[in-house]
Amino acid sequence: MPALVLLGAQWGDEGKGKATDLLGGSVDYVVRYQGGNNAGHTVVVGDQKYALHLLPSGILSPGCVPVIGNGVVVDPAVLLSELSGLNERGIDTSKLLLSGNAHLITPYHTTMDKVTERFLGSRKIGTTGRGIGPAYADKINRVGIRVQDLYDESILTQKVEAALDFKNQLLAKLYNRRAIEAGRIVEELLGYAEQLKPFVADTTLVLNRAVDDGKVVLFEGGQGTLLDIDHGTYPFVTSSNATAGGACTGAGVGPTKIDRVIGILKAYTTRVGSGPFPTELFDDDGEALRRIGGERGVTTGRDRRCGWFDAVIARYATRVNGLTDFFLTKLDVLTGWERVPVCVAYEIDGKRVEELPYSQTDFHHAKPIYEFLPGWSEDITKAKTFADLPKNAQGYVKALEDMSGAPISAIGVGPGRTETIEINSFV
Repeated sequence: MPALVLLGAQWGDEGKGKATDLLGGSVDYVVRYQGGNNAGHTVVVGDQKYALHLLPSGILSPGCVPVIGNGVVVDPAVLLSELSGLNERGIDTSKLLLSGNAHLITPYHTTMDKVTERFLGSRKIGTTGRGIGPAYADKINRVGIRVQDLYDESILTQKVEAALDFKNQLLAKLYNRRAIEAGRIVEELLGYAEQLKPFVADTTLVLNRAVDDGKVVLFEGGQGTLLDIDHGTYPFVTSSNATAGGACTGAGVGPTKIDRVIGILKAYTTRVGSGPFPTELFDDDGEALRRIGGERGVTTGRDRRCGWFDAVIARYATRVNGLTDFFLTKLDVLTGWERVPVCVAYEIDGKRVEELPYSQTDFHHAKPIYEFLPGWSEDITKAKTFADLPKNAQGYVKALEDMSGAPISAIGVGPGRTETIEINSFV
């Protein structure tokens, strides 16, 4: 049985939650391997809608073990609040496993995130202000706080004091802010220890044994490919590796154990925050995509920037992730357009470019080159098979598949849990 990676193939918000939930009944473990509560997944179950920020989407599937891996940064207050909210709605969260090696987001991380963005002014990155970047920076600088540190007060105190030595200098001398007291932070963090303890585990050991025993393990990315710290539109990216390679480091499972890598694509393109976006629309079409698609960030509450499908980005995602399949979401949103533009290449300095330019300058100046595909007006939300789709919708899917470099194995035709056409089984 396979180990699968499921990740966003654009700038995030592609519908990973729905895809993970669709697979949940066949999957034994669902693992978040990077990011923090800057990610947001909306999962619709019947008439119930669940907004998940830090928890793996598989937590909504009975019999599935949700895992937060070592590559995730965890705000303990957010995690406990999210668990409490699900418990109140009758969801069993007792199977959750939390890596003892995952790093914690502390109050001083969120403080640093917000004051830094304000200081940058017009040069700001567009972060969520939730402390993700500063927590990852501390991890790399080897002054981070890990979940396991909650269970040794002496070590925790030493690490908090060491982290605040430099940060308090910045806060006082550069940002004109009051210094943060280490003792208060330690006390707050220790207050989470007993509540989190039932979930803490050696998740790397658990997951490797699961794969070796033939269990189906699904590794779920938190953000999209173009937000990857190494392979995204830097510096307008997240602070971790959202691409497929991040699943190995963020969960402690070797690459030879991964069988399939599934990329999630919207039938159009969106992004939240700052940064280049060649197909972005500023007209009535862009507003229609935003309205019909409900394009508002689950975590940020910000309107998403909307544009037409970008096949250059899709091809890039196929390449850097080694994608074996695509899950195409929100095809229903495009119902009603007489023609649907698709970006097939860019024009940069008068030249046609069919692959994503490595140069930040070139990408900022990229102009989309469009092909226009015939649209459809029929309601597709009741379609159960590919043959049920209108011919023009079928043609659109096939064209995107040819342009993107990997087969489209499932299609989302509505927001509901069952409103999906499965062409090829993932497991």
